[in-house]
Amino acid sequence: MMDWDKLRVFHAVAEAGSLTAAGEALHLSQSAVSRQIRALEESLETVLFHRHARGLILTEQGELLHDATQAMYRRLDTAAARIRDSRDEVFGELRVTTTTGFGTLWLTPRLSKLYAKYPNLKIDLMLEERVLDLPMREADVAIRMKEPSQADLVRKRLNTVRMRLYATPAYLEQAGRPETVEDLSNHRLISQAVTAHQVSSGQTLIESLHAVGIPSTLTVNNYFGVLQGVLSGLGIGVLPDYLLADFAHMERVLPHVESAQIPVYLAYPEELRHSQRIAAFREFILEELSETARNITAVESARHAQSA
Repeated sequence: MMDWDKLRVFHAVAEAGSLTAAGEALHLSQSAVSRQIRALEESLETVLFHRHARGLILTEQGELLHDATQAMYRRLDTAAARIRDSRDEVFGELRVTTTTGFGTLWLTPRLSKLYAKYPNLKIDLMLEERVLDLPMREADVAIRMKEPSQADLVRKRLNTVRMRLYATPAYLEQAGRPETVEDLSNHRLISQAVTAHQVSSGQTLIESLHAVGIPSTLTVNNYFGVLQGVLSGLGIGVLPDYLLADFAHMERVLPHVESAQIPVYLAYPEELRHSQRIAAFREFILEELSETARNITAVESARHAQSA
């Protein structure tokens, strides 16, 4: 049987890449860490690290053991989470991942409502265009603009989003309101770059505009930057419709131009199905999305009444 203390030290060294950093994390001296690693190597009759001037690199045998300790720590994290979530009270850390645009522009401004209801909840919000690996516990729950393809996930379709054209009234008063797609050639089009990480429907809409000779004169790698360009009066932006709930002064341009429906999914690992924290977060998201939909409908109805 391998010694748990030695495995804990090994894992810290493998993660940190040095004896000194591992010792600081474990509150042990470098010599104590070195002795534990040497004793583990002797018990396994193998070398776990290559030593060189820049630090430590795992050997092939070290990689195998590191894979095992990583899996062990993930299972311990899951067990601890399930123990915490077996209680009625919603508290502790919840690691949430979503896209930069959605997380910055929609989710973060609404989190005060979640904290008001669950003051002991801690949110670790990871805004990434990259899809984090939920089964490997890179995050607890994800909100994504496409159905997750990873196995062993609970998936819930929340609603749909469409990409549309928006500008400020001040910009349109100055530059004119386009009446046809061709009229966009007289305006600055602000969008995500088609090479950026984004859902295919948004990319398809942008490419369709490019195909009829409407270039993007400002491209940004997330919707936060596109929105700032629109609000600054730089031009007409390709933006998700959920932003209209919070930026009602924006005016929709060419109402017949929009992307296909983009599904919004919430997903989390199967082992967290009964998590109180995830249940609370799921209900919060559903309530806020419903309110957003009502607000968008109200804004569009008011605009339609004004123009009638």
